[in-house]
Amino acid sequence: MSVTDVREAISRAHHEEWARVVAALTGRFGDLDIAEEAAAEAFATAVERWPADGVPPNPGAWLTTTARRKAIDRVRRENKRVDKQKEAQLMYDDPPEPPGLIDDERLRLIFTCCHPALAMETRVALTLRMVGGLTATEIARAFLVQETAMGQRITRAKAKIKAARIPYRVPSAADLPARVSGVLAVLYLVFNEGYLATGPDTDPVRHDLTAEAIRLTRLIRALMPQDGEVAGLLALMLLIEARRTARVSGSGELIALDEQDRGAWDAALITEGHRLVRERLATGAAPGRYQILAAINAVHTSARGVRDTDWSQVVALYDQLVRLDPSPIVALNRAIAVAELDGPQVALAAVDRLEDKLAGYHAYHATRADLLRRLGYGQQSRAAYDKAIDLAGNTAEITYLTRRRDQLG
Repeated sequence: MSVTDVREAISRAHHEEWARVVAALTGRFGDLDIAEEAAAEAFATAVERWPADGVPPNPGAWLTTTARRKAIDRVRRENKRVDKQKEAQLMYDDPPEPPGLIDDERLRLIFTCCHPALAMETRVALTLRMVGGLTATEIARAFLVQETAMGQRITRAKAKIKAARIPYRVPSAADLPARVSGVLAVLYLVFNEGYLATGPDTDPVRHDLTAEAIRLTRLIRALMPQDGEVAGLLALMLLIEARRTARVSGSGELIALDEQDRGAWDAALITEGHRLVRERLATGAAPGRYQILAAINAVHTSARGVRDTDWSQVVALYDQLVRLDPSPIVALNRAIAVAELDGPQVALAAVDRLEDKLAGYHAYHATRADLLRRLGYGQQSRAAYDKAIDLAGNTAEITYLTRRRDQLG
């Protein structure tokens, strides 16, 4: 096996095992820095040894064991006292921990990183790195900021956790409401990265991330069954996940919603998602962000085709969402729905007003390109497609945008 093959194998293992290794080490050592650095050293050791020794039968277990030993070595180096050395030695035996309220190591780590002492965006960024296993580049794309700025934000967050001595512990029931909004934001972004990966070196759709986000959201739903936003996020994920197998063609091209084979959608996930949406509507409580997004997706998945979609209802739901979340991304998505209801000219005017905020966002240019195409402005549409292709990182999306551009003639 060549070094290149090993690097690719380890890269795949990284996405699958990184979060689990970091969570396990944080649980044993209570220190995010030790956990992340030991995990990084274990992956580096694999790059050195696997070309000669071969990939072990269980790469994940090998990485976890190696990382734990690296962490123990660091504890021994940094702590000279005898009791610390004894504590480190005991960790070789991997003693069990009481499960407490949350019997899931990764979810416990998420709640730890989402401590109220950290600003919301900082909580989300740190957790995406430590638990989601996303790179600083992927996280920066999610926040539409520079990679260096995101790296600094994550570093400061870890330093604050250490300085404030925020413990790695199972949150009590009283802790959950103060932390759940950050946890939901993390899981939503992890799911989004799986739904449409931002990097060029990964699969365009990463089922490992979407499945894990759904699994963890189900756990939170069991802990907080009355929380409307938890139910809303779970419904949203299920309704989007239901379309996963219809979203990428055999040739690796993204398939837009209006071109998807709706018969290939997962009926069971759609049924469950619709049930959750109906249950929340029946409560009569004012819906939150995730509940509105779930309702929008319920409208899409209820229609037999794009032409049967109740676009007036979709726009009305976006109007509610804009009042809760007046972000440019929401405004862009609302404009896409407006194009179906009031025509591309009205939508284009709304999109153009977002230029100063979304000039570096590929979906902004892709939306403009499509609207300009529908209006017959071929040259302007081509320029917008070129910009979208230049900014996009997902290979399936690039293939789709390239085809649409080339169809302009």
